[in-house]
Amino acid sequence: MNTGVVSVRYAKALLAYAKAQGKAEQVYEEVGRLSRCFLQLPRLQRAIDNPVLPVGDKLRLLQEAAGGESVSQELLRFFRLVIDEKRENFLPFMAVSYCEQFQQDRHVLVGRLATAVPSPALARKIEQLAARRTHADVQLQTETDPSLIGGFVLRLDGYCLDASVSRQLKRVEQQFIDKNRRIV
Repeated sequence: MNTGVVSVRYAKALLAYAKAQGKAEQVYEEVGRLSRCFLQLPRLQRAIDNPVLPVGDKLRLLQEAAGGESVSQELLRFFRLVIDEKRENFLPFMAVSYCEQFQQDRHVLVGRLATAVPSPALARKIEQLAARRTHADVQLQTETDPSLIGGFVLRLDGYCLDASVSRQLKRVEQQFIDKNRRIV
């Protein structure tokens, strides 16, 4: 069966169950942690996929990756279901799919903001402006990129706004090149 189909079905089921229990937000945070662990620790996926590793150890690993002792019972039951159905190799995809489903359900847009120097005030201002324009809750992940020289690059909902000094310098350089070609 297709990885995407399986992942989306399980993610939708988890979201429906978590919403029914009133724990969708908590499960979202836990699944986000789990997803980051899968990205940062490729050995976690290999351990979970290992058929020799006992089910109890797999559950403990997943619980620890999702937040430790404070992990919701809803997510623990989901882990048990996935392992019982031998679908643990799809867990990273299920985690990403759950986050996407939750964001879509709650009208949350997640974007990236790159600035030349750290600027929490700019990030807050852009979040507020974007939230007003999109009528959604906007969450920006910020990063610092000194190569921008100044300004920012905003990526949100498939759009990219490059208001960096380095981009403007490249544009001016291209204009000079184009103008000099016409002269020669």
